[in-house]
Amino acid sequence: MMTFPPDAQIKPLEPNRPQPGDRATSAATPQRSALTRLVSHLRRYVGYTCVLKPVAGLEPVGQDARSWRVVDDDAYLEVSWTERSWLRSGHYRLKLHGLRGLSDRAAPSAWVDTGLRSSGTSALRPSVFSKTTAAVNLLLTSGARRVLLDPGSKDAVFSYRSVRLRRLTRPEYYMRLALGALAARQSRNQPIASSLLLVMRTMRHGGLRKLAADLRRADQAGHSAAVDYQRWIERHDTFGPAEQELMKRRLAGLASRPLISVVMPVYNTPEDVLRAAVASVIAQAYENWELCIADDCSSMPHVQPILVELAAGEPRIKLVLRKENGRIAKASNSALALASGEWTALLDHDDLLAPTALAEVALFVGQHPDAEIIYSDEDKIAGNGLRYEPYFKPDFSREMLRSQNYFNHLTVYRTETLRAVGAWRPGFEGSQDFDVNLRIFERVDPANIHHIPKILYHWRALEGSTALDGYEKSYAHDAGKRALEEHLARTKTDAKVEAVSGVVYRILHAVSEPQPLVSIIIPTRDRWELLRNCVDSIRQKTTYSQYEILIVDNDSVEPETKAYLAAAVSDPKVHVLPHRGAFNFSAINNSAVSQAKGSIVALVNNDIEVISPDWLTEMVSWAQQPDIGCVGAKLYYANDTIQHAGVILGIGGVAGHSHKSFPRYHEGYFSRLRMVQNLSAVTGACLVVRKAIYEQVGGLEEANLAIAFNDVDFCLKVREAGYLNIWTPFAELYHLESESRGAEDNAEKQDRFNAEADYMLGRWSLNDPYYSPNLTLDREDFSLSAVRKLLTTPMGQSAQ
Repeated sequence: MMTFPPDAQIKPLEPNRPQPGDRATSAATPQRSALTRLVSHLRRYVGYTCVLKPVAGLEPVGQDARSWRVVDDDAYLEVSWTERSWLRSGHYRLKLHGLRGLSDRAAPSAWVDTGLRSSGTSALRPSVFSKTTAAVNLLLTSGARRVLLDPGSKDAVFSYRSVRLRRLTRPEYYMRLALGALAARQSRNQPIASSLLLVMRTMRHGGLRKLAADLRRADQAGHSAAVDYQRWIERHDTFGPAEQELMKRRLAGLASRPLISVVMPVYNTPEDVLRAAVASVIAQAYENWELCIADDCSSMPHVQPILVELAAGEPRIKLVLRKENGRIAKASNSALALASGEWTALLDHDDLLAPTALAEVALFVGQHPDAEIIYSDEDKIAGNGLRYEPYFKPDFSREMLRSQNYFNHLTVYRTETLRAVGAWRPGFEGSQDFDVNLRIFERVDPANIHHIPKILYHWRALEGSTALDGYEKSYAHDAGKRALEEHLARTKTDAKVEAVSGVVYRILHAVSEPQPLVSIIIPTRDRWELLRNCVDSIRQKTTYSQYEILIVDNDSVEPETKAYLAAAVSDPKVHVLPHRGAFNFSAINNSAVSQAKGSIVALVNNDIEVISPDWLTEMVSWAQQPDIGCVGAKLYYANDTIQHAGVILGIGGVAGHSHKSFPRYHEGYFSRLRMVQNLSAVTGACLVVRKAIYEQVGGLEEANLAIAFNDVDFCLKVREAGYLNIWTPFAELYHLESESRGAEDNAEKQDRFNAEADYMLGRWSLNDPYYSPNLTLDREDFSLSAVRKLLTTPMGQSAQ
């Protein structure tokens, strides 16, 4: 992991200036002449001359001030520009000319330091016109502090002639995203015609906004991350002689070696792809397996002879040739009928198992003998063998499974349980695995559903595959919706299912009648305009009718605030509760909850503004569920970027916000910004919970967490009490984060913050089951971690 020297001086790229479209503005910038402003704007778009300053891990080569040798894996340089001009937030292009040291294995990469220790990077891609020119696109925000560059391989000599940093116009930004996505698809042997067809489908389903969001997602998770993932593979996912020897020693320690039956339905598979799939099973480091193949009456003449040949050459292959085509559910059941193993693993006929896949499963079963379902991480593999787009999944999340079949590949079942539920049901083709996962989940202890956080499966991206295009099989989405509806009916859940674009579903729970009273608690101190905006938006936009507003006045002194509070109580739903003494967020809310009349309480900051009218209906509908604790909302900054999409433990030391500063309509990491999901914690800026649960866990921690982390601590206490916390993207509000309280900008506040952080580190284990150990704790964007996280709890064990 990249580490910075503790005495490094970090200067902001720009002051916190108001941006176009901001709903809230700060003080006006100094007046300048029209000519000066014109020159300033032109220079931003023309670009800035930069120099690279070595910071760590490099030594000079000769007398050339622009040539260095990389002597450490943690080498990096700082990009510095000579102009005394602040940089406006936006997308920039960093371009190096006369570059020496580019390597296909470890090309130079750049990233933006936001004050956290960054490890996610974007590779500098060589120009098609010159092998000595390379460039990368970077997003600079008001929180960005500096641009850093990793020169690549150790022992390499790195040099350059000149560097420019130029701001991209919006059309140019999206044009470059489109060209980058096109290049990425072509690198995976996907023709231009297929790409154009995908664009047409995207436009038809969601218009320009959807296309723009898809391009941003592809830039973040696909093309721009591809080189980073290749580095990650080299560091953490190779299976050379040393790794093979280690695996042999690990397997030698197994008390028993369960037989694993790999079930593979086959239909009209291309010869090279079919042979590769079978070869990936034969090459497994774990040898106690059987491959159960069912050919679904393939019409292509090469398929059955190849299968007969392969079965004749390998005694562990079992084969059945179906006499009629029954589609994937029936073919899978035919293959399952051949299985004699204690465990059943699923393999599509055109995909690949990682060489350690079955070994990792066997080792995991040895540690977790009560397991019922085991699933792993996965990636995609192109026709040319390039692995890309890794999906590092959370441990078991019930609400995430109900939103999307994120188990996907590799999934392994206890065979007797799979047979007990009737295996795969015809009529659910395309979502037959989702259907069987839901039916098994209904009858097993969730504690016995486990996740191995390793890439054990490579999903091949072929034409017509959902790996390539989620719209290829729309019937699968329809089948998934029916599977989820039947699951809710079987579990007697009073809810309906709504299809979200892509492969995501939304469950809408019914609110009980009569509606429970909700006590909305709003702490405040002065800043009456902010408070008024919050209260008015609740009163004018909220469709849920049964609520009271408790404004907790923490020693306001401004006459305007006192006048507003006096007028606000004319509304019978609004009450003002005085709270004396120093600001203590925990004490203020605890006092208000004790006086609340509602059976449900909503903690709401005074800088919140309602966007979606049914926000409270959505949150109450979830808070009413018997085993749900805290419910969090999707919050935006004033400039329509994400402020809160749930809390991830461990980010930045204690906790950070998921997807912070992502665009409002971004899908997020594998659609996580679009689905209801279980999370360890949510922010107290907008948190709904039953009053009985609030009181059961003792409310917010007053003594040790007066300001920071009290919401995270509260959520963890609720989870410790046996409840599940959830975050929903269907309750949307603005949040001007700490607008009335201010920043941690003096020594006293910083000491208090550090003490609260120390309390959290001493009180809780901050390994987050809903976040992968393969993802960084240095940023809030789900980028890859430079090092694997060492877990203090057994791998794959989910906290409830």
